[in-house]
Amino acid sequence: MLRHLGTKRTYAHNVKLASLLCVAAGFVNAAGFLGFSVLTTNVTGHAALFAERIAMQDWKTARVVALWMFLFLAGAFISSLIVSFIGRNQRYSYVIPMLIEMAILFCVAVFGYRYDHSLAAKEIFAGSLLFAMGLQNSLVSIVSGSVVRTTHLTGTFTDLGIELAQVLQKNTEGRAALKTKIKLRSAIILFFMCGALAGAYIFRYFSFYCFFIPLCILAFTLLSDVYRIKVKRYYRRHNPFNK
Repeated sequence: MLRHLGTKRTYAHNVKLASLLCVAAGFVNAAGFLGFSVLTTNVTGHAALFAERIAMQDWKTARVVALWMFLFLAGAFISSLIVSFIGRNQRYSYVIPMLIEMAILFCVAVFGYRYDHSLAAKEIFAGSLLFAMGLQNSLVSIVSGSVVRTTHLTGTFTDLGIELAQVLQKNTEGRAALKTKIKLRSAIILFFMCGALAGAYIFRYFSFYCFFIPLCILAFTLLSDVYRIKVKRYYRRHNPFNK
């Protein structure tokens, strides 16, 4: 899912990646909103809120919102920097951003009960989730060649609308490729919504401990890739037909 890049990457890889990480992002978006009253997987709404707070001369809140937007950007920047520094050809270049994101989700799950609804606490908790989602979105975008976006649906709905219009045209070239793209966009939307519904429902019963669920999804995604690499190495090393 994560280790295949460029021509080695297939439609199946992108669907598997979307099915897991879109669920995790949707879960964080819903649970983060219920827990901190902040959308924690994108910055579109924050831009409007920032402008509104500036117009109201609420400089303190405007500063916090600006920080949230910067943290999402910083997460995307750091994730891209890590992958570029280690090198795309390295098998485990995606491990570090994933581990950072998992550590953030762990801290929110463990220390979320300390949230006292103050602006400072909201700044810390919501900001950390925005940073984590910036990490994830950048990593997935790099790995999938900008085909999959896991933390928001605005661009996905736009692309889906364009592709649906194109596939309905009688003389459309590459109709099979368009249908494949439509299936992928639909899968991204479906899994994100399923994650959001699960996050909203489970948060009601387990509060901040529910963030262990997207953490486990990320851990499964990471371990499944690493484990498959090790299995293939073992098979190649002990396969008598390779000798």
